[in-house]
Amino acid sequence: MRFALEALLADVPAEQVVEARAFYRSRVAGRGPGSFEELKEARAKKPEPRAAVPPAVEETVEAAGVRVPVRIFLPSGGPPRAVYLGIHGGGFYMGSAAQGDERHRALADALQIAVVGVDYRLAPEHPWPAAPDDCAAAALWLVDEAEARFGTARLAIGGSSAGATLALATLLRLRDRGVVDRFVGAALRFGAYDLSAQTPGGRRIADEYFIQAYVGHVADRTLPDISPLYADLSGLPPALLVVGSEDVLLEDNLTLAGRLSAAGNDVELRVYPESPHGFTGHPTALAATAFSGIHSWLRDRISRP
Repeated sequence: MRFALEALLADVPAEQVVEARAFYRSRVAGRGPGSFEELKEARAKKPEPRAAVPPAVEETVEAAGVRVPVRIFLPSGGPPRAVYLGIHGGGFYMGSAAQGDERHRALADALQIAVVGVDYRLAPEHPWPAAPDDCAAAALWLVDEAEARFGTARLAIGGSSAGATLALATLLRLRDRGVVDRFVGAALRFGAYDLSAQTPGGRRIADEYFIQAYVGHVADRTLPDISPLYADLSGLPPALLVVGSEDVLLEDNLTLAGRLSAAGNDVELRVYPESPHGFTGHPTALAATAFSGIHSWLRDRISRP
């Protein structure tokens, strides 16, 4: 059987592909910090996130003995129809929930939902399992409190890059607790699902410092809580996987899509042409189209009985 990547590419206007190709040809590719000193420097240089209007409500929530700060957005047009738990990216060692404020405000108003961003602890100061502990705590808080707090028990989850990895690890933890059925969908953008370097996709990022910072102390990195690709993936909510055709994590995402499908889950894979890692954060029409598609997919999942 012959299998071509072109058959998986999302159907987008040709002019958006041309624009994206020109944008990335003129853009110098970046690289992540390669040491703790470089990480501290990168954190210091990172600009403050722009505030959303209206701004987030900041709280600290608790579940399973873990307290975690969250940022909450309510829709402007009325009571929420569902609650979305958003998990930021940044290689497990950079970023904050506030970096998603503008996007989360837009998502809340576009879908008439509440959005909760989780400020999980960062490596290397707080290596695994701190981040998944925090994300799972926020999710369990929603399982227990969403209906009383927001008037709806319908939940969804999503994230980008490391946030997508943590979102999937969170769903696995909830599945094992028997409460994952409260989540109607997971929108996962270009996650890293093998941090063990045991798969071809995982070996492409094996030398990245973020892995050492996050799980350098762990002997077996095939643990599903670290590398969800190795998990029993049965019994999970519908998932949308979004990745660029030029992403170093493309193969990782293709493998996860196959494993999710083989485990009997509803999974949709969208590969966007000419797009590298993190493309949905770039100022291109292609990125806007991808986000519009994510919104439509989430709206459909939230609206289903």
